[in-house]
Amino acid sequence: MAEKTERELAQRVIAENRKARHDYHILETWESGVALLGTEVKAIREGRVNLRDSFARVENGEVWMMNVHISPYSHRGYASHAEMRQRKLLLHSREIRKLVGQTKEKGLTLVPLEMYFKNGRVKVLLALAKGKQAHDKRETIRKREVDRETRAAVKSRQR
Repeated sequence: MAEKTERELAQRVIAENRKARHDYHILETWESGVALLGTEVKAIREGRVNLRDSFARVENGEVWMMNVHISPYSHRGYASHAEMRQRKLLLHSREIRKLVGQTKEKGLTLVPLEMYFKNGRVKVLLALAKGKQAHDKRETIRKREVDRETRAAVKSRQR
């Protein structure tokens, strides 16, 4: 097994949107950059970010991330930022055109799954997702419980 390179070690997850994986079927993902202010980056380095209930929207050929809460930086002076402001996602134009076509389709939405540092830059894993119905959520929970029980049974037989 090859050792991890410096670049792979440099990637570090800051925040995850676990609820999104529960509420949506993930169809496709993209990595995108985020246009941020300096105090926002410093607050993100402190881990002061929450992706719960966040989503993205395509408007006028640009992708905007909404409802992402970044708390104020603890050592700020006069400079500060709005905690719930819209933040622009940086994607290639061909990716944006593809997203526009797919989000027009019924029931598809853009959801940020996780935020992480990659080579010193803040990146967002953006997913094209379709909402789950209540019975789909129950089925997912049931599968998870069955998997957990089978792993426990296998483990007990090995003893």
